[in-house]
Formats: sequence, structure tokens, C-alpha cells
Amino acid sequence: MRIVIAIGGNALLERGQKPDAATQQENARRAVEALAPLAARHELVITHGNGPQVGMLALESANDPELDRPYPLDVLGAQTQGMIGYWLLQGLQNALPGRQVAAIVNQTLVSAADPAFAAPTKFVGQVYDQATAERLAAERGWDVKPDGPHWRRVVPSPAPERVVEIRIIRQLLSSGAVVVCAGGGGVPVIRNEAGRLQGVEAVVDKDLATAVLAESLEADALLLLTDVPAVYRGFGTDQAEPLSRATPAALRRERFPGGSMGPKVEAVCQFVELTGDLAAIGALTDAEQILAGKAGTVVTPAGDYGGPHDLKPPARER
Repeated sequence: MRIVIAIGGNALLERGQKPDAATQQENARRAVEALAPLAARHELVITHGNGPQVGMLALESANDPELDRPYPLDVLGAQTQGMIGYWLLQGLQNALPGRQVAAIVNQTLVSAADPAFAAPTKFVGQVYDQATAERLAAERGWDVKPDGPHWRRVVPSPAPERVVEIRIIRQLLSSGAVVVCAGGGGVPVIRNEAGRLQGVEAVVDKDLATAVLAESLEADALLLLTDVPAVYRGFGTDQAEPLSRATPAALRRERFPGGSMGPKVEAVCQFVELTGDLAAIGALTDAEQILAGKAGTVVTPAGDYGGPHDLKPPARER
């Protein structure tokens, strides 16, 4: 099987943890432990979030007295691709001796006319209390919004249209390599009036970009792995109820937070609707169980799934 898996940024840096390199590297190692069994038996592409990390680098850049202006978000996104990609690359190489692993910095094409540039929604960086968040917003010109009980910075998140380096990723997969790519949704770029690629001040949603990537690669399954065990109806209330099976239509009738679970739900719905294949949302530690249909929220065209034997054969040779 060809499986595309997205690891949430909070799975690599848990809420409340200090963003020390050693902490994140240990979290990356644990992520690899959960994914290595799948990588040993399947073609695997791994993407990852970068919200906490890009926010941390943005804050450091804003406070650096040597800079005339802070580094733009596209550059910071590329930096986090290299940093997190390195940790995952090394962990996978150690867990899968003899298997080739590639981690690449890549770009994701977005539209310069996307309305998201005028309406920031994507959470980046660490959490704050409301007073601190509003003070930083006033000092730095940030947009801030509540994220559960906390507050965080939000930035534009235009819709991904294409992973620019898709042909290279396909070639790496065909050679038998495990591929780490599209970190943080990929570096956001537009085609300017001269037809050249140009970075923009934004962060592409990692889950939506992963769905675009999975569809382009003709993946058999898309797994979005995070720090919650499933999609919940009424999340955060006394009536919260986990959803174990769903169709895209059923999920679209529910309401989910726009800055967190909402994009994940939209990503799995898009993938299933376009391909007729399986997508799922669940905990990183349950990766094998999710693919087996024993954990997480599994989304299929008919809402039923019993395990990998239910997946339809590839429609054509890759």
C-alpha cells in the first residue's frame, strides 16, 4: 500500500513543553517508533506540522537586534522543514536499517488572490493567556485568537493548489525510499506576474496540503495523526462523543473549530471524495490500529471499513 501520513505539530511539541531541541528530538523519536512498523511494510510518505516551531523562530527573529526586519514566514517554514525533517530522517534511518530515507525542503503553490491573505486563521507559535497575547499583538502587529483555553498568534493560510516538487517525491517513492516532505504544508509560494515562483508571508495548512499531496501520489490511504484519539462530536462539552466511522457527507454536517480540527476534517473529506479511498484521523500512537480499523475516525465513501483487506486494488500501475 501507498500511505501518506501527517504528524501534527503538537505531536512533536506537546502543549506546555519547552521548545528545547532535545525535547523535540525525543518526541520525533517517539513518532518514528509509531510509524516504523508501517514503513517496514508499506510505501510511506510522512508530512509534519510546524506551528509551534515556526512561531518560536518568528519570535526569535522579531527579537534579534541584528536584523533590520524579521525573517518572513516562508523562510521560517523552510527552516523548520530542515530541522524537523532532520530529526525524522535520522530516526527513520536508525529504525529501518538498510532502507533509504529522504527528507526534502519543498514548496506548495497557492493563489496570490486567495482571500485567506485578508483573514488570518492559522495558529502558529506558543500559547499565551489573553492579556499577554493582546499585548504582543499590539507590540508586534500580530493577529491573535483563542485556541481552546489559551490564545495564539494567527497568520494567513491560503489553500494549497499543488506541491511543486511532486515529480521528485514520486521518483523517490518509486525507488523504495521513505519520504519526509511538505513540512508545515510546504513553503508557500505564488507565481508572480513574471511567471516566477515567489515566497509569500503565510503558512499553508499541513493537513490540506497533505491531502493534495496524497491525491497527486494516488495514495491508498491518508492518515492525519495528532494528539487526540479521534474526531469528537461536541468536543469540549459533557456530551462529547467519538466518531469511529463516517462518510464525508456525515462529517460535513458536523461543526468543528476552524483553526484546528476543521482543516483536518476538510482534508479527509476532500481526499475520500476525490479518490474513493480511505482517510482517517486519530492519535499518532494508534497509527497501526487506525489502519487496521480498530481506532481513530475512519472515513470512507460508504462509512464502513474493516481493515486493509477492504481497500480496493490500485486503479492503474504506478
